[in-house]
Amino acid sequence: MKRATLDLWVGFFVVAGIAALLFLALKVGSFSSEASGKSYVLIARFDNIGGLKVRGPVKSAGVVVGRVTDIGFDPQTYEATVTLRIDERYRFPRDTFASIYTAGLLGDQYIGLEPGGDEQKLAAGDAIFKTQSAVVLEKLVSQFLFSKAAEGSETK
Repeated sequence: MKRATLDLWVGFFVVAGIAALLFLALKVGSFSSEASGKSYVLIARFDNIGGLKVRGPVKSAGVVVGRVTDIGFDPQTYEATVTLRIDERYRFPRDTFASIYTAGLLGDQYIGLEPGGDEQKLAAGDAIFKTQSAVVLEKLVSQFLFSKAAEGSETK
């Protein structure tokens, strides 16, 4: 009888551990079912999106206000087209500025929205025209190295 009770408790803790790991994996992976409230779609175009991914966060003032739902390429303008799903609670002015930022030194990328001062608000399906592309670390390093090499050749 004691063996059966012990087996029952071990089984309970194993199931609880698996459930906790599943919960953590969903939270860390941003796959958890968020509040399925009402939302609206905005479009933003960028020259370079870097490592931005679908389901990446859209933040304003550090608060997650939406998610990236689609990333495409426009063959006419050669720009990346990013579709954003914004929570209905948050309305932004028409002159809102969208930038791609990196969370930490080597972290994931997200879109930051900086509201402007326009009286009119963005509606569903509108485009954000003021955008700033992702900063590509490799490009910055190569520019720095080439400028140092140019300085070295000028002094000789």
